[in-house]
Amino acid sequence: MHKHMSDQAEGLRRLLARSGSRVMAVTAGSASAGCTTTVVNLAAALAQQGKDVLVIDECVGANSVGEMLGGARGAGHFGAVVRGEMALDDAVARHPLGFAVLNAARPSREGHGVAQLGVVLHGSADVVLIDAQLDSQGQLSPLATQAHDVMIVTRMAAQAITDAYACMKRLHYAHAIAQFRVLVNFVQSVSDAQTAFTNLAGVAGRYLTVALADAGCIAADVRMARAQELSRCVVDAFPSTPAARDFRHLAAELQYWPMRPAMSSQTPWMAPATVTAAQHADQPSAQHA
Repeated sequence: MHKHMSDQAEGLRRLLARSGSRVMAVTAGSASAGCTTTVVNLAAALAQQGKDVLVIDECVGANSVGEMLGGARGAGHFGAVVRGEMALDDAVARHPLGFAVLNAARPSREGHGVAQLGVVLHGSADVVLIDAQLDSQGQLSPLATQAHDVMIVTRMAAQAITDAYACMKRLHYAHAIAQFRVLVNFVQSVSDAQTAFTNLAGVAGRYLTVALADAGCIAADVRMARAQELSRCVVDAFPSTPAARDFRHLAAELQYWPMRPAMSSQTPWMAPATVTAAQHADQPSAQHA
């Protein structure tokens, strides 16, 4: 009887998890946090677990997903897809690890409504990961604001934690985002990551009234750099390493995160109020980083 009930519960979880594409925007407060590396490895881990994954690469250039993987030819027809001139399957580049990549440079993302963006975001993919590029004001693109979740990647360093908080603050004022997921990267121990997250969540809740959800952590692993040198994912190149195991765990967990409504791309930007002396104290303490 117990096994039957467990099987039913698992079946229900899987049914609920597949109610449409899960769209996640991934960004960071600093360039060294490992945002693109996170997107690539998470996509590979999800594909290994049988998920249909679409990676939308807003960060076209030297730090793009395509460049990290040695180039993704033919992955740049975002504008044609949203205008209905090309099918999504014909526009993407299919990586050998099983996930699709679609370049979305800034010019091709502009001037499209929510319905047009939905052609890309609500297709057949189980999970859509947006490697989100913030603009000069620290705002998300209209495409990324259609995500169900925004995940902030940060390193285990004092300045990185401070930068992550500043990033959340800008996004909160710009888009009225009430919840962020936080992934702590390059960690030496789980307890250190938990301490950093608890400190960050306390500050965000107190001064921004923003809730943070713990997305977990990724171990500091020298094989990450080696995999990048080989234009590969650590999940694929070194699957038994701690970082690879952490990415697989994250991939398994996120499939069952609650699906929140997508953010509205119509929310006007509001300039934050002048920072007072008291608000200067809301920066996460370096001793917890």
